[in-house]
Amino acid sequence: MKTITSPLDQKVIDNLVAGDTVALTGQIYTARDQAHKRLIEALSENRPLPVELIGQTIFYAGPAPTPPGAVTGSIGPTTASRMDKFTPALLEYGVKAMIGKGPRSIEVIESMKAEGAVYFVATGGAAAYLSDFVRKSEVVAFGDLGPEAIHLLEVENIPLVVGIDVNGRSALWPDIS
Repeated sequence: MKTITSPLDQKVIDNLVAGDTVALTGQIYTARDQAHKRLIEALSENRPLPVELIGQTIFYAGPAPTPPGAVTGSIGPTTASRMDKFTPALLEYGVKAMIGKGPRSIEVIESMKAEGAVYFVATGGAAAYLSDFVRKSEVVAFGDLGPEAIHLLEVENIPLVVGIDVNGRSALWPDIS
């Protein structure tokens, strides 16, 4: 298992290979469908984004309500293909990594190759388990969206698999590489 830190350095991203298991530590942002829609609207209208996403990792997740005494509620990946229509613009903007579940479209893979980005897969159905790796959670944008708000997470050694690397290779979905 490779230990990596977010924000990710391009050299680190370039050395990840599809199928690698990683333990990711550092800052990542959550964003689901509605947050992505608002981010793309801002970009298309040349408005500043509410958070700085250049070089950052987006976790396609919306945490459940936080129980008393916990850092966050259960937090698991959502199906990444739901974000595919937004992803090329965000990669062009400068997002360097995404965390989700399931395969990506050919358009997203081509954009990843062009922009030098990586897609990590988190285990679906393990939201309670994944919440154990979150050390801090703060709503930083679109609070009116509830669980779909953008959260800044501090994670420590969250276990992930490189689903698609910067060369467009996938060990999980060989037919899309």
